[in-house]
Amino acid sequence: MRRFLVVGESILDVLTVPGTADPELPGTARRELPGTARRELPGGSPANVAVGLARLGNDVGLWTHLGADPAGDLLREHLTGAGVNLLAPITGVTSRALAELQPDGSARYDFAVDWPRWPGGPAPDEPAAHLHTGSIAALMAPGGTDVESLVHARRATTTISYDPNIRPSLVGDREHCRARVEAIAAVSDVVKASDEDLAWLYPGTPARDAARALLERGPALVCVTLGAEGAVAVTAGAEVSVPRVTVTVVDTVGAGDAFMSGLLDALEGRKLLGVAARERLRAIGAAEVREVLSHAALVAGLTVARAGAAPPTRVELDART
Repeated sequence: MRRFLVVGESILDVLTVPGTADPELPGTARRELPGTARRELPGGSPANVAVGLARLGNDVGLWTHLGADPAGDLLREHLTGAGVNLLAPITGVTSRALAELQPDGSARYDFAVDWPRWPGGPAPDEPAAHLHTGSIAALMAPGGTDVESLVHARRATTTISYDPNIRPSLVGDREHCRARVEAIAAVSDVVKASDEDLAWLYPGTPARDAARALLERGPALVCVTLGAEGAVAVTAGAEVSVPRVTVTVVDTVGAGDAFMSGLLDALEGRKLLGVAARERLRAIGAAEVREVLSHAALVAGLTVARAGAAPPTRVELDART
């Protein structure tokens, strides 16, 4: 049985610095000017998580949507080169995210994204010990309904992790989005969100309170990334915080996805994923949560120290531990 099945979008990130409007691209995207940088990099939150897990030596299958176009070729080469097993057929046009880097290394996004009903056929039936999903694929019509149904169907045979990774411009009505996030969280074992996700979902509610509210719906572990403030995790018996790893930030593209892959890698390494481990995961103690969070924070720190969503390999990670 495969250890990880990841379901969700793969996107070509087009990164630029501020420039002049590009009429070929929607929204606030920019055409490269002389002396500015423009890079095309593989992205998409679930795809980034799959790459992060594979680069750490895990057995990962990815059900995604890739187009029969040059962008799809680039993404396919990137994913398979990292060791990810691609499970979906190639159809349609590859999605793009148009990211404008800000002075602090963060990115402002516009999207040209499509998430159809199961790309090319029925729902993935690949057996796996753990299923991860989230982001656009779980929330965007029309395919988001399929992803939610898959999570419910797989609950009896796999542990499940979920990262809402909210993109307000794509997910529509806040109340409808919140209802789906809560429904998926309710059947998940591990939920990871950013403080920005929770601020959008629950305006005016402190991140820790929002995390507790999600925990009460059913997960064993809810983690929140807090940017420069590090991360916090809540369980039924503990609340644990860790600081961010101090690095020189190149850009923050893929930081949350790297944290997610590090989190899952740490749980897998402690044999806390898979249906047989569900009760042990629910009983995880504060000391072990701290170790898991610290591992995830290090993976994220090594990622933001270089350009693009480029998570570390196991060798690179071991060299820092």
